[in-house]
Amino acid sequence: MTEVKKILKKPSLIDALIPVVALISMLAGTVYVFGLDSFGPNQVALILAAAIAAMIGIKNGHSWREIEQGMIETISMSLQALLILLMVGSLIGSWILSGTVPTMIYYGVALMSPDYFYLTACLVCALLGFSIGSSWTVAGTLGVGLMGIAVALDLSPAISAGAIISGAYFGDKLSPLSETTNLAAAVTSNDLFDHIQHMLWTTVPAILITLVIFFFMGVGSSSNVVISDIVALQTAMNNAFTINPFMLIPLILLLVMAVKKQPALSTLICGTVTGCIFAAVFQWHAVLALADDTSLSATAAGFKGLLSAMFLGYNSVSGNESLDALLSKGGMSSMLTTVGLVINAMAFGGAMARTGLLARLVEAALSRVKSAGGLIAATVSTCIGTNILAADQYLSIVLPGQMFVEPYKERKLKSINLSRTLEDSGTLTSALVPWNTCGAYMSATLGVSTFYYAPFAFFNLLCPVIAIIYGFSLIAVPAIETPETSDVLGTPEDS
Repeated sequence: MTEVKKILKKPSLIDALIPVVALISMLAGTVYVFGLDSFGPNQVALILAAAIAAMIGIKNGHSWREIEQGMIETISMSLQALLILLMVGSLIGSWILSGTVPTMIYYGVALMSPDYFYLTACLVCALLGFSIGSSWTVAGTLGVGLMGIAVALDLSPAISAGAIISGAYFGDKLSPLSETTNLAAAVTSNDLFDHIQHMLWTTVPAILITLVIFFFMGVGSSSNVVISDIVALQTAMNNAFTINPFMLIPLILLLVMAVKKQPALSTLICGTVTGCIFAAVFQWHAVLALADDTSLSATAAGFKGLLSAMFLGYNSVSGNESLDALLSKGGMSSMLTTVGLVINAMAFGGAMARTGLLARLVEAALSRVKSAGGLIAATVSTCIGTNILAADQYLSIVLPGQMFVEPYKERKLKSINLSRTLEDSGTLTSALVPWNTCGAYMSATLGVSTFYYAPFAFFNLLCPVIAIIYGFSLIAVPAIETPETSDVLGTPEDS
């Protein structure tokens, strides 16, 4: 029996735009109707948009089984991120119960001045991010403590989250331990340290401007917290937990493991287990109070309290409203909605990629490119678009990285320009998209909506802009040296 060869029709630009327009329309509708409660309905919008993309793919000759397989394969790329999300939820719950997070907040409110909090938070997160190469770990550990301090000092949660994210992504971007940094270099076949060195051109100006902005925002901010409020908060913490520097050992252990390049998931598991051990040894009264079950023996109640902290999170009932709002968080269950969002977002990205609709959008983006600046601007736009459509920073590096390798060669631009631009736009803007894995993670971990902190993530916003400026002005855009190079690149005026 002769096998019938399947004929695929190339998607038109209209085909590629239909799912995008549908998604944007539905997301706008959910925000209008549900307001801040649109997190769940957004997932429905994403899966419906994936279905629309699939129908267009079927129209063009793809089979449902093929599209479904593409969705599954794309979702599988996020499985590690999903496990990390769940473990970060458990880590937060166990670290609150162990006294680690309360100790960070206790000493933090005493040491940090409201006038310099945003600046200090950004710098500390930058240093930690560079040391461990993970913006997620910075946000899930130190970031949680800094958010607690910000609330205690009556500072803006949105600006504080923006400072934490700016610092964390600066450190992550320049760290040789970072997965995205290694990925961008690998996709473009560049030496890792050459890639990092070239990123300094955009990264250093962006972080300096960011620090200046946070300095003046801090000096100009007014905190309504008085000394008595801080004392009351510290007293409430002392009554609920055993507070001393020894409680910071789980944090130190986690940082040491990260610096030693241990896998992120195993590091988080060890941090969670250590938190539970510290809770059982030093905070037994808090463990029993969280269990709140007098029908059980002390051992059984303790077991229930520890598992409750890891799955349901910590529930503070101290009577101090500030402390209760500060520490009632964490647990795997707090991440389940985020996990669902990531799965549905990746399903949409998989449907767009497998049906060729994503590639068609990139092709359209390159149709009017005539200069180096235009090519870099197109790369930035494509990375941002991929973050929005595919909802994953890894895809925003891999897909544009693969698609733009040849155009950069044709323009006689060294591929190191591509690797830098992938990070300037793909890595950094991922945290600014609410349904992206990074945006969803940062929002869930720091407790601030992506829409609220995004305007204050100055570093993440500045890097793509600086990259485009460099492209059009031909600053720090090395070319492959050939006699025709100048003609291919064009002048800034031609751009």
